[in-house]
Amino acid sequence: MTTPSTPEITNAAATDSAAVLTGMYAAEAAYLAAGGPGRASFAPLAPYFAPDVVLHQAAALPYGGTWRGHAGVERFFLTMSRVWESFDMTEQEFLATGPTAVVLTRVRARARATGRELTFPILQTITVRDGRIAEVRPFYWDTAAIADACAPRPAPAG
Repeated sequence: MTTPSTPEITNAAATDSAAVLTGMYAAEAAYLAAGGPGRASFAPLAPYFAPDVVLHQAAALPYGGTWRGHAGVERFFLTMSRVWESFDMTEQEFLATGPTAVVLTRVRARARATGRELTFPILQTITVRDGRIAEVRPFYWDTAAIADACAPRPAPAG
C-alpha cells in the first residue's frame, strides 16, 4: 500500500471521510515509524480525531474496552504497543465512504508475550463528523484466536 501525503485537516475539503481516513492512516504510519507510543509525539495524529472521539474495542481482547478523547486514543496506542511487537496493516480497502465509512484491513501481527504471529482481518465502521473521526468500531472475525495468541501459556507442571 502506498502511503499518500498527509492532507491539511483545516479546510472544508477535508470533511470527505476518504480524505480524513487516508490522512489519518498516513499520520499513523509516520507516528509508528517515528517510534510510536511512548517515543513519538501523538500531536500529528490528534487533528484527525474529534476531541470527544470514542474508540470501541471488543471486551475479549487484551486492549478491550471503550477509549475516549485524544488521551484515550493515545492510551489505546500505548496499550496496543504493549500487546503487539509488530502490527502491520498489509492490505486496506475502503468499502464505503460518507459520514460512516467502512474499512477492511488485513493485519499481520506478532504478539509480544508469546512471539506468535497471526494474520487476520478487521472490519471497521468509522464515523466522520466535521472533518474528524468521531467514532471507531472495529469488528474482528475471531477475538478468541487473537486473545489466545497474546496470552502466555503456563509452564508444564513437573
